[in-house]
Amino acid sequence: MPLILGIDTSCDDTGIGLVRDGEVLANVVASQAALHENFGGVVPETASREHLSVIDGVLKRALAQAGVGLIDLEGVAATFGPGLVGALLVGLNFGRSLAWGLDLPFIPVHHLEGHIAAAAAGGSVEPPFICLVASGGHTSLFDVPSWGEYTELGRTRDDAAGEAFDKTARLLGLPYPGGPELARLAARGNDRAHPFTPPMQRQEGFDFSFSGLKTAVATLLERQPGADLADVAASFQRTVVESLVSTALRAANVSGRNTLVVAGGVAANELLRSELAASGLRVHLPPPSLATDNGAMIALAAEARLERGPVAPGWEVDAQPYLPLASPPN
Repeated sequence: MPLILGIDTSCDDTGIGLVRDGEVLANVVASQAALHENFGGVVPETASREHLSVIDGVLKRALAQAGVGLIDLEGVAATFGPGLVGALLVGLNFGRSLAWGLDLPFIPVHHLEGHIAAAAAGGSVEPPFICLVASGGHTSLFDVPSWGEYTELGRTRDDAAGEAFDKTARLLGLPYPGGPELARLAARGNDRAHPFTPPMQRQEGFDFSFSGLKTAVATLLERQPGADLADVAASFQRTVVESLVSTALRAANVSGRNTLVVAGGVAANELLRSELAASGLRVHLPPPSLATDNGAMIALAAEARLERGPVAPGWEVDAQPYLPLASPPN
């Protein structure tokens, strides 16, 4: 199999990875968390400028980690959407220029397809399966009858799960990025202390909603200023996880699938992982290093597409900030 370089700059992490025959040889990510911490969230223009500043160095570190040179590459892939348009353009144009200069194939990759490829990497998972993508920017459920085929069963109607974690963490006075900090605080709390109403519990479909839950936390803190923050965090986390798990299990049951693939940064949450382990389904989760945004997942997705057959040249594909997974570029 060829050596594929993958690039992801869809949000605030600059990720470059190298993959050959399903093996991740390098996975380097330059985080911008400290840069955006004072703002409590990602500032798009600042993110784009930082990508430009560090991407050359990230490439050099990835090549060194894999022990290869540019001359060894046989293909270049980059995220073309969805994401922050300015950030996407940095990685997309960098990758396209690199491929052009080295006379290599260029493969544009959908960001969510990268997450799915990362979650399925290194295991014996084969379609059909249900895939839950839960991250800071996306929360969706897909039916995957075969590789490269995706039917969206449901999506969040407002905040993504990871976004809700970050926003609620800010209400609790926790530093950015708040998701991991909230999970650490929740580990010390009573997750039954505050019985928040699970969102979308009576729906017939498979959508998600977390904005109301975030508002419920804000209301609780206003009415009970002395509430134990660890209990609040634990109760919030429990409710989010129960929503994700129950909806995914119901989708699997309705679809007749017995395999669930979980992708995205929220897949690193320990409570989610433990609840899914007890679900009775065959569950595949990515290792923590591949759960959050990274370049290796883009290389893995590109390699999988090449295995399925010829890929149309990606020279004309533009950055697309809003892009359903069901609309592949070729």
